[in-house]
Amino acid sequence: MSAATTRSRTPRTPDRLCVEAVELARAAAEDAAFPGVVGEHVSAVAEGDRVVTHYFEAKEAGYRGWRWAVTVTRASRAKNVTLDETVLLPGSDALLAPEWVPWSERLRPGDMGPGDLLPTDAEDLRLEPGWSGEDAPPPNSVVSTEMAELVEAEDADVTDRAVVPVVPVRGSITSVAEELGMRRARVLSRYGLHTAADRWDESFGAKTPMAQAAPASCVSCGFLVAIGGSLGQAFGICANEFGPADGRLVSLSYGCGGHSEAAVMPVPMRPAPPVLDSMASDEFPLRPTPDTGSVPTTDPTPSDLGHS
Repeated sequence: MSAATTRSRTPRTPDRLCVEAVELARAAAEDAAFPGVVGEHVSAVAEGDRVVTHYFEAKEAGYRGWRWAVTVTRASRAKNVTLDETVLLPGSDALLAPEWVPWSERLRPGDMGPGDLLPTDAEDLRLEPGWSGEDAPPPNSVVSTEMAELVEAEDADVTDRAVVPVVPVRGSITSVAEELGMRRARVLSRYGLHTAADRWDESFGAKTPMAQAAPASCVSCGFLVAIGGSLGQAFGICANEFGPADGRLVSLSYGCGGHSEAAVMPVPMRPAPPVLDSMASDEFPLRPTPDTGSVPTTDPTPSDLGHS
């Protein structure tokens, strides 16, 4: 092991004069900070030969765990300690801002507003070219390379290129989409279709509480508006103004209480109206007859009734 290696691993001894310059370091920290936000002296750490950093508590609101670091130094064989730098540094338990994330990763659904532009990456996995180029156009086609070169040559002879409007280059994907009426250079890839279907199924799919309590699914509902394309095999648009998904794309396995064929609630039973028989009458005696044996045969005297 060399002497240089030994010296590099040996802890530096703080310079005595630099360590004693606490008041100089405090004055520098108070000059850089607001009054009253520099706290107690925490420690002094040797940064090199005759270089020491003094740490002070930071009492400023919102900077919990931060420290004011003031580095002082002195020249060789000099007795005057001078100021090197003053900075506010976070400690081990400091309150820090979250790690910076690029805007493309911070963006969430619903963040875009009127006038905002969201550029799409050329290598976006959700998109793929609308024309793969596997079927090359014939030489006499308007989108062939030979015809593109011929048209460019003719345009150069009769037209000033400075005023030629920007049009899709013949033979390009954009021109093919223009001719086919698609007007789309890229379309959804299989990955884009799957991610979109998963995202829509989370909001209006079979696993939602509304669908679990529905009497039937949307596939048999008369308010479902069918859509075209491959997504039409699994999704549709709800047109029930009283439903929770009106105007939204719903899974065919979704459902709600507004199903067009939902069973009507049974009418509660009512008691039958009373029937009055006016063709017969029943006799109810006011006094019991003597032959029943429940009353005496003779009428009670007035004295028996307690009357005078």
